[in-house]
Amino acid sequence: MPKNIDIQVPSLNGKLALVTGASDGIGFHIASRLARAGAEVIMPVRNREKGEKAAARIRASNPSAKLELRDLDLSSLTSVAALTGELVAARRPINILINNAGVMTPPERRATSDGFELQFGTNHLGHFALTTGLLPLLKEGKAHVTTQISVAANQGAVNWDDLNWERSYSNMGSYSSSKIATGLLGMHLHRLSEANGWGITSNLSHPGVSPTNLLSAQPGMGRTSDTTEVKVIRVLSRIGIAGTPQSAALPAILAATSPDAKGGRLYGPKGPGHIGGRPAEQKLYSRVTSEADARRLWELSEQLVAEHAAR
Repeated sequence: MPKNIDIQVPSLNGKLALVTGASDGIGFHIASRLARAGAEVIMPVRNREKGEKAAARIRASNPSAKLELRDLDLSSLTSVAALTGELVAARRPINILINNAGVMTPPERRATSDGFELQFGTNHLGHFALTTGLLPLLKEGKAHVTTQISVAANQGAVNWDDLNWERSYSNMGSYSSSKIATGLLGMHLHRLSEANGWGITSNLSHPGVSPTNLLSAQPGMGRTSDTTEVKVIRVLSRIGIAGTPQSAALPAILAATSPDAKGGRLYGPKGPGHIGGRPAEQKLYSRVTSEADARRLWELSEQLVAEHAAR
């Protein structure tokens, strides 16, 4: 499988994009490519110093890149509300939103500052609050909203009886559950837009498998060394079976920018096992297709966000 996979990205001059998780990994390459195509890119970051370094890297190869750093901690609904409030007040229509950031499989259960299990609270609820908080700008911008899921969304289930995994924590089970939830979010947004004429194109992407920092040593997450999985992935990436962070960014870029990309669809690498290769439309994972589950989760998420705002 060739490593120099690329796609044609249309001119994005005059477009405003927002990419979560843009300070490193796949999100960095998404933001860099959108900026290269002419978009102004908002990069909400949890660590401002890390964000400044990422922006400098992008400008080193693209001095004319239009980048705007904003503060955002997706694990904090207060932080999400602050950012959405600022952006809505500025009244700039958003044309592209890529919900890419994520937390993956901390060895032990961790909770957000709001008391939610970290992966559910960050991967799903944080992005839900961000997306719904930006709805006025997304509608005005006739936005393409691409929600990044994972091959892990093709296994497991939403843990309806214990969304916060308080009774019996499984790091992979929780991760899969959170990614199914984000998929249901993207699909329900598609249905709402279709039913109400919002003009938003909402679809899903998954990056396949690539050696990013999600499974690397992160002492702050309780992971003191690289996982066996990421060591194997690095080997698979070197021999061209798995993707690279650059190629893993392409499905989301395709889904968010291609004039042929449709709402309610899934885009991912089409190589063996869908872990690498050129991006293309794929069959939707069955776990994200239930309209009843999507509606239930949307309404529950609305309730959780509203309860937090009322505190």
